[in-house]
Amino acid sequence: MSIKSAAAVLFAKYVARNIRRDAQHAVASQDQVMQQLLREGRKTVFGRDHHLHDVAHYDTWKQALVVRDYEQLVPYIDRAKNGEHDVLWPGLPLYFCKTSGTTSGTKYIPLTRDSMPNHIGTARNALLSYIAETGNAKFVDGKMIFLQGSPQLNALPSGIPYGRLSGIVANHVPSYLQKNRLPSFDTNCIEDWEEKVNRIADETLRERMSLISGIPNWVQMYFEVLLKKSGKQSIREIFPDFDLFVYGGVNFEPYRQKFEQLIGKRVPIIELYPASEGFLAFQDSQEADGLLLNVNSGIFFEFIPADEYFNEQPTRLSLRDVRVGVNYALVLSNNAGLWSYSIGDTVKFTSLEPPRIKVTGRIKHFTSAFGEHVIAEEVEGAMTEACEQLGLTVTEFHVAPMVSPAQGLPYHEWFIETDSQVSESVHIRMRDVIDHAMQRRNIYYRDLISGQVLQPAVLTFVRKGAFNDYMRSVGKLGGQNKVPRLANDRTIADALG
Repeated sequence: MSIKSAAAVLFAKYVARNIRRDAQHAVASQDQVMQQLLREGRKTVFGRDHHLHDVAHYDTWKQALVVRDYEQLVPYIDRAKNGEHDVLWPGLPLYFCKTSGTTSGTKYIPLTRDSMPNHIGTARNALLSYIAETGNAKFVDGKMIFLQGSPQLNALPSGIPYGRLSGIVANHVPSYLQKNRLPSFDTNCIEDWEEKVNRIADETLRERMSLISGIPNWVQMYFEVLLKKSGKQSIREIFPDFDLFVYGGVNFEPYRQKFEQLIGKRVPIIELYPASEGFLAFQDSQEADGLLLNVNSGIFFEFIPADEYFNEQPTRLSLRDVRVGVNYALVLSNNAGLWSYSIGDTVKFTSLEPPRIKVTGRIKHFTSAFGEHVIAEEVEGAMTEACEQLGLTVTEFHVAPMVSPAQGLPYHEWFIETDSQVSESVHIRMRDVIDHAMQRRNIYYRDLISGQVLQPAVLTFVRKGAFNDYMRSVGKLGGQNKVPRLANDRTIADALG
């Protein structure tokens, strides 16, 4: 063990103790965060408009602050973008994170001096938790790559810098990691994703890579380019020291079989839950089920039962009152100036002591053309089951309703991209496994099938590269962009078909 990795193990144990302490007192930590936010929020335009000086506890919080989305916060964000001080948070934002929304177009999410430690420190804590639990710090001696957006920033007329979240965070990587970090700044600034992946492959092909991080579908593209350039059969032949994969943004299970095939072995994995609005949770243990909620990092969480989300007055819960296994829409307030802000994700708690969650989907990404309200967790579970049973590797998939087929009953259509041709017999078996798995996971879907309102799932296999071509056509190839697993219409389906 090198001096560097030995020091990492000692530091990791210290940090892990603090993480466990906060997790053991999660509700108290959240109460403290709420009070901290109120103290600062009362100094702002938003705070005065919403009478935050009258808010003392969560019941009065809910009375003062309605749950809002980006559009409802735009008037305040625009004032801050124009350089007005003390609008949503004291002072001016340090940055604006530019991100594309599904309904709001381009969004500008504020990041402040107070909120940046949440984004930087949480990724560090995830790695340190892994080291503390396993004692494995070998990766700190090798090279690390983070597939991410450009670190090049622009400036608003007010002078406030803006850019993609991953690019902003890249400008804050600690100096002790910079020597080990790839790709180069110039390569990282390339906007065209395919050109960027090619350049990254060229830069890293002969390096001693030990940690690789990114959204799985884009890392998969990087691996495929590496294998093509090298003529090797597996990534472990290229990077024998590669022993840690870090990812976020999607469920990894549908990709696992393909990854293990490409890598040539199973490597340890750390899952993260970062968002423009805050770094919400991270995998703190290789043994535990779910991601540890970031309860003491400037974010106050609220939870709305997903089946009540579109009600006029839905139930709102703090961490104190949530239950395991319930699907909740996630709402947050933070020290960047977001207040009872709905981020659009749904989660379930896998445990409460400590609070661990699984991301189950998007509140607006579902299939419910017939009242079944199928969510991402269900289709991803069904696809994983099919891949495991049939030994298939699926590159990407998307599910949409077919309401008015030319003949027969309506159905759910699964658009699937695989590595190789699927025979008719495997096609039929895969359809049956998926449909039966969906019926077990969703009682409403089962009732629609048994009541002959729907016919069983229809699988449509698309050509290799079809999903990348679709993402390119809508300007979302690469970076932090993901194909929605589910839709309630056929916009994506028609483009793929």
